[in-house]
Amino acid sequence: MKRELELQLWSSIPVPAMLIDEGDLIADMNPAAEGFLNNSAKWLVGQPVWDRLAVDAPIEESFAKARANGTPLFVNDVDVGTGHRAPLSCSLQIAPVQGQPGWMMMLVSPRELAGRITRSNSVKSAAKSAIGMAEMLAHEIKNPLAGITGAAQLLSMNLGSEDLEFTDLIVAETRRILKLLEQVEQFGNLSPPEKKAVNIHDVLDRARRSAVLGFGGHMKIIEDYDPSLPHALGDPDQLLQVILNLLKNASEAADAKEGGTIRLHTFYEHSFRLRRADGSGQTLPLQIEIIDDGPGLPEEIKADIFDPFVSGKENGTGLGLALVSKIISDHDGWITVDSAPGRTVFRISLPRAPGEPKE
Repeated sequence: MKRELELQLWSSIPVPAMLIDEGDLIADMNPAAEGFLNNSAKWLVGQPVWDRLAVDAPIEESFAKARANGTPLFVNDVDVGTGHRAPLSCSLQIAPVQGQPGWMMMLVSPRELAGRITRSNSVKSAAKSAIGMAEMLAHEIKNPLAGITGAAQLLSMNLGSEDLEFTDLIVAETRRILKLLEQVEQFGNLSPPEKKAVNIHDVLDRARRSAVLGFGGHMKIIEDYDPSLPHALGDPDQLLQVILNLLKNASEAADAKEGGTIRLHTFYEHSFRLRRADGSGQTLPLQIEIIDDGPGLPEEIKADIFDPFVSGKENGTGLGLALVSKIISDHDGWITVDSAPGRTVFRISLPRAPGEPKE
């Protein structure tokens, strides 16, 4: 009974936890650590821990001192990589194991998971503001713009060729504003998702085929899928809209002649959990990454890229990624971006469909 309780407690630790023996080999790990390292305990046990965890800090010497003195070690805000994804900012909590000389327990707490609720609330707030703005713009601006366009076209019938460029400019600009308003209306009128079990790889394949036959014909798109990924809970059409938008952004950011590479990466992460304002939480284990080798996002807009009317493109509306963010938020999911010149990663985290365990 005691052993069963110990196993239950070990499995219930919500963050990645590992036991490290006196030779710095992994002796055991909980399910959250398996997800974090993207591999099974059966394969990882017995491997050197510092070969599996890349910590961006001189931690090994401090770790050895903590072991020798039998004292705990705390390391805050350090980048931890695992080889299969971009490093995450984490806090490490390390303590000696009683009754096992030289053994240490290490907890890895990704910092970005703790702050997800703040970003989630800001996304929903921005979405509500844009919806209200869409209703106002539709009624107050579209009709006058149509009148301006018609008047300019009438004027052009009685003007000489030298003055036509001015009326042509009026018509072109009013049409551009009308197109912007239509995009805002699309943002505001998006229906709630009709959620069901969705094969994410089917959605990605549909998006990839559409991209290579159209806007992404100059790009090389690589599939890097976890074949055992269970079904997600979501609306396949809306999720397709999300992936197409991200693929289009990556394609437009690349050189039109030279092209570039986009990698579609899926994997399963047990430890990914969204914390909500009421204290509840939801596990979002299905991970989708759209990775490109383009120039990256402009530094001045990185923090606000999912807000409406923020764009890094010339003449961009700034509604594409806001719409993506709203759709993922409506799916109770999460989206983040990590961007630097030569590597931009949009990562989507989604809930698993009921009755769809990880194989």
